[in-house]
Amino acid sequence: MAEEAAKRFPQAAAALAKHVRLVEDFPEDGVVFQDLTPVLADAEAFHVVVDALAEAAVADGAEVIGGLDARGFLLGAAVAYKLEQGVLAIRKAGKLPPPVHREDYALEYGTAALEIPADAIDVRGKKVVLVDDVLATGGTLAAATSLLHKCGAEVVGYVVVLEVEGLGGREKIGDVPLTVIAQA
Repeated sequence: MAEEAAKRFPQAAAALAKHVRLVEDFPEDGVVFQDLTPVLADAEAFHVVVDALAEAAVADGAEVIGGLDARGFLLGAAVAYKLEQGVLAIRKAGKLPPPVHREDYALEYGTAALEIPADAIDVRGKKVVLVDDVLATGGTLAAATSLLHKCGAEVVGYVVVLEVEGLGGREKIGDVPLTVIAQA
């Protein structure tokens, strides 16, 4: 799959290979954190990665881009701007005033919850493409999908920058189209 992504988005894959910083044993022992901060800080790398994400999102039929807290906000907002669409910030628990729609889920190293406003944003009937930085176990994308389905939206695609293979993320998110820019 790494070869397929590199062939489809060669400039973005090269920029990621050059700029992603790998940090061992963070946030806990045995985890290799893939820091996209250097990619976001480099104008050319950021540009080609956002272009690749936007190309994938438009192919999936996005009407609204859902950005997952927190790096997904940065990427999702850039993709939405490029596609002239709105961006839905899917927040970690406790960051929004009530009322909220909430979905609890398990992470690869703990538990968390995602929320969106319950009365300020109507996503019913909207086709949403979810944008995030890394697909690992798939828990965050699966939780965001469940949350949006409960709110009446349809998740029509997932677009992520990196995928950590072997953690079952693809299996957890099911049949919805997934585009990965590069394999980790």
